[in-house]
Amino acid sequence: MALAHDPAFNDRTSDGAAAGASSIALDFRALSHRFSLPDRVLPVLDHITLSVAPGEFVALLGPSGCGKSTLLRLAAGLESPSAGTVTENGRPIAGPDPDRILVFQEATLFPWLTVRKNIASGLEARGLLKSHGHRIDDVLKRVRLEGFADAYPHQLSGGMAQRVAIARALVNDPKLLLLDEPFGKLDSLTRLSLQKELLQLWKASGFTALLVTHDVEEALLLADRVIVFSDRPARIVAEVAVTKAHPRRRDDADLVQLRQQLLTQLGVSADV
Repeated sequence: MALAHDPAFNDRTSDGAAAGASSIALDFRALSHRFSLPDRVLPVLDHITLSVAPGEFVALLGPSGCGKSTLLRLAAGLESPSAGTVTENGRPIAGPDPDRILVFQEATLFPWLTVRKNIASGLEARGLLKSHGHRIDDVLKRVRLEGFADAYPHQLSGGMAQRVAIARALVNDPKLLLLDEPFGKLDSLTRLSLQKELLQLWKASGFTALLVTHDVEEALLLADRVIVFSDRPARIVAEVAVTKAHPRRRDDADLVQLRQQLLTQLGVSADV
């Protein structure tokens, strides 16, 4: 798809590596986290140490409920770790920031607002709609929804609604995009299409990306590196670099081998 360029956006490189300050270096150091329940303490993350380079695309795999989404919330500044540190560009993350945007599995759009107004909501809340409102048309083109600016969420398909959610994130020109299974509830064809679109957006915009997914193939098709977590409390049990150039093919022999390796790490038969 054609990607419009807005001079107000930071300059990017073509391969997803950011130029200047357009992306974030993310570091987790000796990170542990637990939840206090009424009857017990629930350990969720156990001594996680992980570095994500500026402009890198990293996928997180692991059993359901192991703590992957919690790691994203800590990176977003929505929670503080029980122990250890989370830093961006060497500075502690102390709270939410528009440079760090979390996209959920559900599109979570405001049903009473049009597509355009949903995308504008973050800018409006920050008092930037007048100065940055021109970005809305740019991101509408980037996610191929320029013909649906005046539509309401109930008039959109699931895939279109998720594209609106991604556009709402991109309009803030994030330096870190945190993706919590954003395509998990979509049909397979829509999922394939949005995977391709996300990859194109990452290459064009240069943000750092951290993706939680249960789909091994999705991780291999998109990410520079795949991190495998154990069951809760999550520990890192494997890191796999994916060096194939994009676009990648599911039937590529090297990716098939990596898929088998990852499934084995996850305790799943490689025959599935």
